[in-house]
Amino acid sequence: MAFQLDIVTPEKTIFSDTVDDVYLPGSEGEMGILEMHAALVAPLQPGELRYLKDGKVEELAVGEGFVEVTGDKVSVLIDLAIGEDAINEADVEEAMKRAQDALEGVGDDVDEQAALQTLIAKSEAMLNLKRKRR
Repeated sequence: MAFQLDIVTPEKTIFSDTVDDVYLPGSEGEMGILEMHAALVAPLQPGELRYLKDGKVEELAVGEGFVEVTGDKVSVLIDLAIGEDAINEADVEEAMKRAQDALEGVGDDVDEQAALQTLIAKSEAMLNLKRKRR
């Protein structure tokens, strides 16, 4: 059996189709959603999103956002969703290095620290996905 999965970023709908399951990086750890899952709204953190469609596992690196489960539909509202093929490893490494360097000199600005830490976490998620099959 399957359920509807919608993955949406501010720019566009990344995916909208039926799937057999989905695994998401929840704020308390990885969470799996199967058909007939209880209604749920939960925050997501940067990491890897996986779903099973027609016997094939698809993977995306994702940023921060929320998941909403209602009946036979799962909606993922996320600020970043990118597949392995679209990740330029050198560019991500460079961005992560700049964020790490900036974090060292940011001082006591808590908001800036949080933004840089989130950028680093997103970069790590992309690099982990890109390097997974090496």
